[in-house]
Amino acid sequence: MTVSQVGPPEVQPAAQQAPAGRLHGNRALLTASAALVLAVLVLSALSLSVGAGEVGAGDVLDYVLGRHGARDSSRLSLVVGDLRLPRTLTALAVGAALGTAGCLLQAVTRNPLAETGLLGVNAGASLGVVVGIAFLGAHSGYGYLLWAFGGAVLASALVLLIANRRGGGSPMRLVLAGSALGATFGGITSVVIVNSAETYDRFRFWVLGSLAGVEGFTKLTSLAPVLAAGFVVALLVARPLSALALGDDLAKGLGHRPGVIRVVVAVAATLLTAASVALVGPISFLGLLAGFLARAVTGPRLTAQLLLAGLIGAGVLTGSDVLARVVSRPFEAPVSVIIALFGAPVLIGIVRSRRMASMGMTDPAADESPKGGRAAAVRAPRPAGSDSLVVRAGSLSLLVPRRAAVAAFALAALLVGAVVLSAYAGQSQMGLSRTFGAVFGSGDRFDVLLVQKFRLGRIVAGLAAGAALGLAGCLTQTLARNRLATPELLGVNDGATAAVLLSATLSGTFGAWWAGPLGALAAVLVVTTVSGGLGQRGYRVLVVGLAMSALASAVTQVVLSRRSLNSAGSLYVWTSGSLNGRSYSVAVPVLIGLAVLVPLALVVTRHLNVLRFDDSTAASLGIAPGRVRLVCMLLAVGLAGLAVGICGPVGFVALASPVIAGRLAGPLRVPVVGSMLVGSALVVLADTVGRIALDGAEIPVGIVTTVLGGPFLLWVLLGRSAATRV
Repeated sequence: MTVSQVGPPEVQPAAQQAPAGRLHGNRALLTASAALVLAVLVLSALSLSVGAGEVGAGDVLDYVLGRHGARDSSRLSLVVGDLRLPRTLTALAVGAALGTAGCLLQAVTRNPLAETGLLGVNAGASLGVVVGIAFLGAHSGYGYLLWAFGGAVLASALVLLIANRRGGGSPMRLVLAGSALGATFGGITSVVIVNSAETYDRFRFWVLGSLAGVEGFTKLTSLAPVLAAGFVVALLVARPLSALALGDDLAKGLGHRPGVIRVVVAVAATLLTAASVALVGPISFLGLLAGFLARAVTGPRLTAQLLLAGLIGAGVLTGSDVLARVVSRPFEAPVSVIIALFGAPVLIGIVRSRRMASMGMTDPAADESPKGGRAAAVRAPRPAGSDSLVVRAGSLSLLVPRRAAVAAFALAALLVGAVVLSAYAGQSQMGLSRTFGAVFGSGDRFDVLLVQKFRLGRIVAGLAAGAALGLAGCLTQTLARNRLATPELLGVNDGATAAVLLSATLSGTFGAWWAGPLGALAAVLVVTTVSGGLGQRGYRVLVVGLAMSALASAVTQVVLSRRSLNSAGSLYVWTSGSLNGRSYSVAVPVLIGLAVLVPLALVVTRHLNVLRFDDSTAASLGIAPGRVRLVCMLLAVGLAGLAVGICGPVGFVALASPVIAGRLAGPLRVPVVGSMLVGSALVVLADTVGRIALDGAEIPVGIVTTVLGGPFLLWVLLGRSAATRV
């Protein structure tokens, strides 16, 4: 027997095939890289050849090569040298930067959803730029960079810190932490610009993310060192970051320091993102798209991923910029909208992939199902008498849940106090006695007019909208078995907002309240269809909802950018969620909707309690889960759409109301009534704070709830309760 025949016969063929497999992989990678380089060159040529000025490819080629005296032509120097060439080089640099940053974040978090836009980094950079514009007169170059860098550093540090608390962060925690901080930063940004028409006028075009304002090489030259530093750090950290993918212990064994690696990655991503935002504004989805495609081509080789992600990002942004110049001539479409049309489907594809199931992207309810363990102990039914009071009247008896009844009375008292405070507070300095007299029609005529016509009508509208949002949030959270599944996180609010603005643009008149429910219904149909339904796929619904929100928000920003400053300013206040000018007549559609939908919600409350368990348990108790979900989803969409149609998207009320009401009423019941009471109180109190917080100015109620709602979402996200953990 020869030596070659000793041992398992499959070892030798495998050893012979390994180099061939590696060679084949390297050859495929080289082929893909060459194809990408060629595509980027072609797109760059198109970018130089397409645009206003009637300068074709031949003229551009003559100018670039210096033939036929082309560089002596003032027209070619302006169109090619000052406009198209700087714009193309900026698109290539920014696209490569965002692609590389997205790939870095995905690698360090081991999460294909990690991206500068979804993780709140863009929102932090945007806040920094807006603060610089509003208070320090920043307008370009290093002025933008300094503030964008500071905001991006703050956002990235907070997101990574929050998501990795208590045993490390799952992909869903990371996305939700970014969403929460992004919302808070966005709310603060709105506070800054809502009271400054000049700042808003500059911000509404910048926030779309566009290369239309790139003229000359001044900005690109000033920020080139920052981009270069980011690229160099990214390449230097690639090898240690590859070791970190094996786990912290193995990385330490190989001589690396995981903490230092993560800090260096954060610095590189922040440099690249901050410089990109300073150059062209915030652009979402590009890093996610580039990182995902690069990983699909290269596999686990991180250095190759970074290089290809940079190429893909450069090509996608350049191609999107070319499309932006063509699709709506003679105007330009925002490049961020073009990228969102590509990025949203990719995000949805990632979420629906099998890989996500192996990364902890599971429905929180799946870990809380009452099949044993701690969750079963928490949710196990108790004897009725332990928490209920029997009320008898003759032959009739009623079982009243004691804790829920006490909570309802306490919330009703809170609501009355909120109404009194809202009627009393304001800029007119009326006393409490004068306010009460004006409520009942006595006293000074001006006081009566102010309280009864303006304040009380506004309060009624706030009560109706808050009740609708609270009930919608309660229904949505119960359906998804997830306290984080609320209308605003499912794209309902943004869909309704976009529909109302589109109806105003098409009809020429604003106030079509019916467009809100229609837009909300369209958004939720898309989200639930693409995600595969609610049921056990709560994480899919949340992430697809984020994609839907991004698309709808882009549509909203485009509509606002096409209107005059005065019109856009008033509409922007409404899109932030405002009760200003709302009265009894405006609240009528919501009140009618509540009168019809609330009794239906109370009827299905028993079914909602059963739906908190799994579908098989509900079916064994005689409940049809699919039918109940359809009815409740339609109820939630109708309520949320009505509220948005009346007062705009008031964020986080639908999230906070059921959580607060559930804590007060206990975990054994769906807090339908309590959620409505809490929602009404929150909207009225937030509107009051917005009216009195700034002297001589008003902060829309939606901005107040967004600024405060971000920290509340973080509290829910990081809470110790298993019911809120993701």
